[in-house]
Parts: sequence; C-alpha cells; structure tokens
Amino acid sequence: MRKRPERPLARQRPTSSSSPPRERYLLRGLLQAYYWYDESLQNLVAARGYRSLTRAQSMIMVNISAGIRRPADLARRLGISRQAIQQTIAELVRIGLLSLNDDPLDRRAKVVGFSSRGQGIVREAFSAIARIESELESRLGPRAKKALESALYADWGPVLDEAAALRAARRPAKPKR
Repeated sequence: MRKRPERPLARQRPTSSSSPPRERYLLRGLLQAYYWYDESLQNLVAARGYRSLTRAQSMIMVNISAGIRRPADLARRLGISRQAIQQTIAELVRIGLLSLNDDPLDRRAKVVGFSSRGQGIVREAFSAIARIESELESRLGPRAKKALESALYADWGPVLDEAAALRAARRPAKPKR
C-alpha cells in the first residue's frame, strides 16, 4: 500500500488566551481520526487483494454506499468540481469498481453504481470497518468509543453560516399589511 506522508504538527502559540492551542482544535483531531480510519481501512481491504484507493476515490465509494449516486450530487457533497468528480469516477469505472448508467428518472443524467467487483470491495470494507471499530473499542475502551459514537451521531443543528445571517440582517423588513 502506498503510504501517505505524515507531517509534524506545528507548535504555534494561540493568538489569544481564550483560543486553544492549534494542535487541540477539534477539526485537527477529527481529521487525524479520519486519516487513521481511512488508512486502516485501506490496509485491511488491500490485504484481501483489492488495490488501494486514493482518499478521493474512497470518499466517493463511501458516499455512493450512502445512496448518493448522481455525479453532480457527489461533487457538491465532496466540495469538488464536476470535472474532478467525472475524472475520478472514470478511473473507478476503468479499474472495474463502478458502473455509470443512465438515470431512470432523468435520461439526461447519469447515476453511479457499484460493479460486481465494486460490490466485493464494499463487502470487504464493511468487514474491515467492523474490525477497525472493534480494535478502536479495545484501544479506547467501551465507554470512550460509545461517547465518540454518540457525539459524532448527535444532531449538531444547522451548519453555521455567518454570511447568510448577515444577508438576512441587511434585508429590509417586509411591510405589514
């Protein structure tokens, strides 16, 4: 498997006394956890004879398994261009993991699905996920793993959008009738 280079965390002082040190931001921890999880998943699936996927390919596979099947929706969800998603999908079709078909609801659009080989890698991935989560529970302890799961699946509310709030505040109030 192709190893991804690890970068040392920069030790920087916070800009104010109320800011946590940069290495303790939740975002960094979430990303490190994601990288650990994805690399473990890639290693376990590769050990079963499947080729290693890039992170972009892996994210596409995860989103398709979650039911997102239109390339435009995948691009929007992953925050990448339609051209980039088309190139990545084309590569996954070329290596035999995905199929691209006409959308039965809209003949102008395409939908992505798993090929029979793709379904095999998905089965191996689910098996690997069970092993990863079992190992994670062994390492963290059952209470910490349950707390992590609860926090990640909690309703965090709507996405913060300061720009939308500012736009709404600038709009003139509708006149009362």
